[in-house]
Amino acid sequence: MSEQIEKKDNNIKQIDKLVELSLLYDFYGELLKENQKYIYEDYILNDLSLSEIAEHQGISRQGVHDIVKRCSNQLINYEEKLHLIEKFEQTKQKVGRIKELSGRILTSNASELPKECALLTEIESLSDSILEDL
Repeated sequence: MSEQIEKKDNNIKQIDKLVELSLLYDFYGELLKENQKYIYEDYILNDLSLSEIAEHQGISRQGVHDIVKRCSNQLINYEEKLHLIEKFEQTKQKVGRIKELSGRILTSNASELPKECALLTEIESLSDSILEDL
């Protein structure tokens, strides 16, 4: 039973890593060389095996592995320096909060006017924060 749980946890970790690498590629993929992009896309986005890519590219399986590993490290380094994904996630949270607050205002009644003003102040603050981040 515990072996099945470990297997499931490992699969989830692999999926999380794949999603993270895909997101990194979305933000920084254009900074890779053309050949690196094709190989990385095939492996990460198109779910081709190292052997399939190696055959298609005319290089060794180890060569493909090295390129994928190098690209992953490059993309991670870009994020560590530029923080674009981190800023994107923060902006996404702020926009979600703005949507939630505006929805509460739209559904409130006239007796709640003071509460609405507080919500509008928070919306304004969040909006200012987003604009500063951009």
